[in-house]
Amino acid sequence: MNSEEGNQTTPVEFILLDFNIKELQILLFMLFLPIYLSTMMGNILLVVLVSMDQHLHTPMYFFLGNLSFLETCYSSTILPRMLIRFLTGIQSISISGCIAQMYFFGFLATTECYLLAVMSYDRYLAICRPLYYAILMNDRICVLLIAVSWILGALKLGFVIFLVSQLTFCGPNQINHFFCDFTPVVRLSCDDTYLVKMAVMILSSIGTLVPLFIIVTSYFSIIKSIWRIPSTIGKQKAFSTCSSHIIVVSCFYGSLMIVYVLPNNNSMREVKKVFSMFYTLLTPLVNPLIYSLRNKEVKEAMQKTFKILPIRK
Repeated sequence: MNSEEGNQTTPVEFILLDFNIKELQILLFMLFLPIYLSTMMGNILLVVLVSMDQHLHTPMYFFLGNLSFLETCYSSTILPRMLIRFLTGIQSISISGCIAQMYFFGFLATTECYLLAVMSYDRYLAICRPLYYAILMNDRICVLLIAVSWILGALKLGFVIFLVSQLTFCGPNQINHFFCDFTPVVRLSCDDTYLVKMAVMILSSIGTLVPLFIIVTSYFSIIKSIWRIPSTIGKQKAFSTCSSHIIVVSCFYGSLMIVYVLPNNNSMREVKKVFSMFYTLLTPLVNPLIYSLRNKEVKEAMQKTFKILPIRK
């Protein structure tokens, strides 16, 4: 039930416009369902492999297992609801549901930024400080780094959601996006959102640019160390341990920066929506493929697992 104040109507739900192609809803459902199922299976498989195979019980794979677990949660904040909309045609989402989706998506995305930075620091220690690696990256420190990544992500988004929950929404209730992202939601508020936007911009910079600085600094040192290795084989071996991570970081941060650098005008909204798919839907899908296809130890663990499974049957 809506309450009215003058000529303004306070909405009780938002309408997600998705891709605005009603004639292709079933086709989109058939396209995105395999993407979601493949994302779940690929990332869960990596978590299982890292847990079961003793050869993968190292800091690098511990972080990879956490990244894969995060990706399963990350995809599940957006894709299941999108699939339901494609199947039923119901595009509405309650304001509380929208804010909850915004929280979990932002929380997991921020945590991923920190986790990618932790993984780059791990590779920096392994390549540039190998003598101190076992001391500086022991089990206790690994768990601590993971815990800090998740806690920082939760706290940052908790404050953002507190600010958003104080806003008043009135008039239009259509969100021109396929999920509840901060910018399109705040655009619907009838309050002065300048301070909220400034606070979120500062927090987003801390949550994305600081980890990016750590990643770039780590790989700058890594490249310098690899360059000093005399043999070509040695260089290739050292680089192979971090090549998958570089690809993942490039895909995630590349698409993320394109979305937030493009202007927020009507002509760019559809373009931004397409690029948003890269870091929200496609990156979680390709991450397990990148790590499994480019990583010898993961491929060996997969081969051993699938050789054992038929015997147990």
